[in-house]
Amino acid sequence: MKADFLTDGPADAGVVLLLAHGAGAPMDSPFMDGIASRLGARGIRILRFEFPYMLARRAGQRKPPPRADKLVRVYSGVLDLARQEADGARVFIGGKSLGGRVAAMLAGERDDIAGVVCLGYPFHPPGNPDALRLDPLNQAKAPVLVCQGDRDPFGRHEEVMGYPLEPHIRVEWFDDGDHDLKPRGRAAATWTSNLDAAADTAKAFLLGDGGA
Repeated sequence: MKADFLTDGPADAGVVLLLAHGAGAPMDSPFMDGIASRLGARGIRILRFEFPYMLARRAGQRKPPPRADKLVRVYSGVLDLARQEADGARVFIGGKSLGGRVAAMLAGERDDIAGVVCLGYPFHPPGNPDALRLDPLNQAKAPVLVCQGDRDPFGRHEEVMGYPLEPHIRVEWFDDGDHDLKPRGRAAATWTSNLDAAADTAKAFLLGDGGA
């Protein structure tokens, strides 16, 4: 298996975060570029990768994303390659939306993951709040950080606060943010300030209280 990583941050960092993209946007989307560059500037080594269906889209094939559980084995193989790149650094995994969900599922299967960072977790499909996806988070064998916008249609603040989440899960909220943490124009926050805050929060998790 081969993975073409898009990298940010110092090569000799003590912590590596492997990040997968969301269902509909690639690893170099504006959101992924924004969060990866910020974490890299904060001393975290970032390795971004794409699932095969997204690579096929780059080649001109109109591939829909498979079910999340079908991507866990792919992520696991990429994690093995990332460990070779990490050269002894502590390795965390995560991703945007679908990528974070798959990372959490993988953390329920493997014991060698320091922690999970979910950026805009899809707690449920938009408009279908009863179809909850809590098991990947609750069954993870490592600490989990969720960075979520207050008004994310995949899980708004008022909804998620009532969910039965296990103690190893930490959810941090970003002012008026949507699924990409973007606030509306009338909000006090900006997209830049929310991305900066998310990067600060993730850095603290990765370098301090995140790993076992």
